Order: sequence, then structure tokens, then C-alpha cells
Amino acid sequence: MISTIYIEQAIADHPRLTSLLERYPKAAQVSCERYGEVFNRKAQNFRLQKLKPSLIAARKHQGRLLPSPPEYRIGEGAGYYFSHLLNCLYDCRYCFLQGMYRSAHYVWFLNYEEFAQDIRELVAQGPSWFYSGYDCDSLALDPVTGFADFALDLFADLPAHARLELRTKSTQIRSLLAREPLQNVVTAFSFTPAAVGNALELKVPAIEKRVAAMVKLQQAGWPVGLRLDPLIYTRDYEEQYRQLFKTLFESVDQPLNADALHSVSLGAFRLPKGYFESMRKLYPQEVLFAGPLETRGGMVSYQPELEQQMVERVEALLLDYIPAEAYFPCPLPEST
Repeated sequence: MISTIYIEQAIADHPRLTSLLERYPKAAQVSCERYGEVFNRKAQNFRLQKLKPSLIAARKHQGRLLPSPPEYRIGEGAGYYFSHLLNCLYDCRYCFLQGMYRSAHYVWFLNYEEFAQDIRELVAQGPSWFYSGYDCDSLALDPVTGFADFALDLFADLPAHARLELRTKSTQIRSLLAREPLQNVVTAFSFTPAAVGNALELKVPAIEKRVAAMVKLQQAGWPVGLRLDPLIYTRDYEEQYRQLFKTLFESVDQPLNADALHSVSLGAFRLPKGYFESMRKLYPQEVLFAGPLETRGGMVSYQPELEQQMVERVEALLLDYIPAEAYFPCPLPEST
């Protein structure tokens, strides 16, 4: 899968790098002083690189943890997000990463211990949520990064008011199933309707496989969450979401236990205007970007009336299945 590995000089002797190179012995190795030399250089094509991304092994020097956006909040306490990776194994047309970054290469920050120290310091200040998966999928590359085991070891030793969300579209849950469940770690799975996923979510496991992974975690005692973000408009969106919820909670061999869900969030499609323009240049024929969209406050989203209608109708369908106390709606952008 990885044919070229760029290596920051600062982590050239890191044990995690040794394990990576053993996993990919045939990969070309290229030294660099800082990952930005490769990741941020001009005249890169995200779309072409996505076909065969390289991996950049690096150290995250600053800004390891940042305040989380409002739409990421699913409970009380302070919220922070962090990413041990930049970029994602999957290729979702609506993903903001392709508008945010020049490069589709994966950047893997090996200095987990420094992330852990930052987390401990914030936990000492009071109740906190930590969200992994903002700039990547938390679990999709876990066989390579070993992130889940490290994070679970960390949060097993932290107070109960320190809580972690692992956000994913992956079915890589072996690390979780191999150990006793932690009630302060929530694995949150993202979904869109089947037709939307088939058109816009390349390489993502089928809905049925993700449901099966969620059910296994539920049965093992792990808290799981459901993330319905972003809502994507189609002419028959209401019927598509009705069918999605029927699949999640009724149709598959072992459906989700709706009453046991830790949390469910739902949010509208939105992108910073600059990211949107970059993404539209990458995929000029993409129907998604020609939809009923407009710019408000520097963000591109659906027209206010349509957006409100979508949220209300899908929310009504959802609340037929889940308890209201598990529902965390994402705030809509301001209309001005």
C-alpha cells in the first residue's frame, strides 16, 4: 500500500518508525528536515496523489490539541480535538481535507507520548472530551499506527471525567475487542444513505459491515455513537434517510440497539468557502458541488430554508428510533 516513506530527521531513531519500516521493507525511504517540505510544497495535485499516497513520518511540534468546533460537542466539559494523522484512507467527495491540504499524502505523527502529556495536563483542569478523527479517520490505518492501543492504555489510567471519541468509518475494531471495555471511550461511526455513500464515499466499508462492527462493540460492552454528518441533499433525501435508519435499526441480521447508543449527532453540509472552491476545482463535474448551495458568513451550505427542512425531517425520522437524551444536534450556521 505504501511505496514511499518520507522521514523527518527528528524521528529517524523512533521505535515506531522502526516498526513501520519493518512493515514496508520495499518502500523507498526519503529523508527530510520537516514534513512541511513535502506536504506543503506548491504545484501538488491532491486528486492524483490520492490514487497512490505516500506516508510522511513526522513529529508534531506545536498545536497538538486544539479547542473543538461547536458541532463536535457531545457532552459537558471542555472539548479538544487532535489528530495523530493528517489525511484519510477513504476518499469522500464532501471531505474538507481535500480543500484544506495541498497534499493527499498521509502524515503520521509518531510522538504519541507528547500528545498524552498534553491530554493529562488538560484533564487536570476538569472534565474534558477529546475528539480523535478530525483530520483523519481514527481507526482506518490502526494496523499501521497502533494508535488505538496507545489511546486506550492512556484513557484507562485517566479519571472518568476524561473522555475520548474515536470517530471512524472503518471496521478496524480488533484492538478494542481484544480488551475490557472502557466507559470513557466512545467509538463513533459515520453514515450517509447507501446511494449517497456509493456515489461520494470511495473505499468506505458497506453500511452492513459498519453496523456489524458497531453491534460487536455494543455486545462487548463498549459505548458506541452514531454520526450523521453531513446531511447530503438529494431529491428523495427523506426516503433515503428513512431507509438508512431502517437498515441501521431493523433490517440487518443484527441491528443496532438504539437504546444502548451513547450519542447520536446530526449536522448539515457545510464547508469554508476557500475549501469549497479548491474542491470544486479538483472535481468540476461533481454534482454535489452544483447543488442548491450558498455562502453565508464565509461558509458554503445549503440554502437556509432547505437546510432547516432537511434537519427537521431527518431529525423526526431519527427520533422514532433513538431516545431523545442521546441526541446531540449540530448547530446550524448563522443565516446572515
